[in-house]
Amino acid sequence: MPLHFIRNDITKMPVDAIVNAADESLLGGGGVDGCIHRAAGPELLAECRGLGGCRTGEAKLTAAYRLPCRYVIHTVCPVWRGGEHGEREQLVSCYRNSLRLAKEQGCETVAFPLISSGIFGYPKDQALRVAVDTIGAFLLEHDMTVYLVIFDRRAYQISGKLFADIAEYIADHYVEAHTDLGAERLRRGALHREMAAPMCAPMAAPALDDLLEHLDAGFPETLLRLIDRSGKKDSEVYKKANVDRKLFSKIRNNPNYKP
Repeated sequence: MPLHFIRNDITKMPVDAIVNAADESLLGGGGVDGCIHRAAGPELLAECRGLGGCRTGEAKLTAAYRLPCRYVIHTVCPVWRGGEHGEREQLVSCYRNSLRLAKEQGCETVAFPLISSGIFGYPKDQALRVAVDTIGAFLLEHDMTVYLVIFDRRAYQISGKLFADIAEYIADHYVEAHTDLGAERLRRGALHREMAAPMCAPMAAPALDDLLEHLDAGFPETLLRLIDRSGKKDSEVYKKANVDRKLFSKIRNNPNYKP
């Protein structure tokens, strides 16, 4: 599952990039913004001074300096004004533009705060829904691990309920969209041809000759062969085994992989 909820201090996250919920000046402020600037040190402020600010919903990238990550992505959050002034669209843009920048920099892991839910006043349950929907849509098209870092206990409790609702949706759709179905079909086609000979006996346990023939097979080949024999889809097996799609893809594509 490439989207994780975690209760933590975002300045302690050892990821490729963290996202800063900033104001238009990018010069530091209260809440998460102030915490990130204090943890990164004065060098971050110095770099931000040269960025010329940023508009609401857009994002800009800096180095992370004293933080344990590589980059800080600063996005300007909408201030909640009742929900009738384009706040949702602006918040969606914050997530999309931050993820786009992270992807352009080759980031594989990104940590977000719950943007706009603190001093910007966005209702926490609505802010969470926007975060989940927007990040989930991005993960349907891209390989990345995203952490939604929530410090507030109430928001974290809300996130648990939301996560239960979306986990299955993202897993199912992400898997179907990205699993190499062509390779899976080719594999199954070969197996069916191999088994197409006289169907004179029901298929039970593999015969000794069959086991001996594949004695030197590596872990990936053996695993895929067993999956094919079971008649299940790859996605059914690795989800049942609680293995994420990215790891399964590495296993499938690397004949020398060893667990």
